[in-house]
Amino acid sequence: MTGMRTRIAAAALIAFGGLALIGAKGDDRKTPYWASIAANNAMMRTGPGRNYPATWRYVRADLPIKVIETYPDWRKVQDPDGTKGWMLQRLLSDTRTAIVRGSGAQPMHDAPDAGSPIRYHAQPGVVGRVSRCAAEWCRFDAGGRQAYIRTAQLWGVDPAETID
Repeated sequence: MTGMRTRIAAAALIAFGGLALIGAKGDDRKTPYWASIAANNAMMRTGPGRNYPATWRYVRADLPIKVIETYPDWRKVQDPDGTKGWMLQRLLSDTRTAIVRGSGAQPMHDAPDAGSPIRYHAQPGVVGRVSRCAAEWCRFDAGGRQAYIRTAQLWGVDPAETID
């Protein structure tokens, strides 16, 4: 019986230690970094705790955000409009997304080259997933429509950033 308790206690410590390492990994990430809202209903607060007043409710999953500060289980974020506040870490995702900005429709090309054919146009405010970013271009997927767009037309990607 004592041997069984020891094994259970050891297993619990290993599992708990693993969870602690997972949490620590998120806290070690250097800010600022890009993320996205994972939930369809996410609250932004004035401070890192549920006792702080809510300032915004986000109902748009995949909206890109910039994480600018970390606190255990909380992240201070900036949204595309520049609003800053705190969100629970579990409401965020590492999925890379971006939002189209500008004053009009932005061309989405067949290849990362301004001379390549235009496949689509994306209106400002369109949110999509980004991948394969290099040399100031990103592969942008907006509702299944995939093409390349200049990083200068996106909020959610640094201009010279490379994403594989």
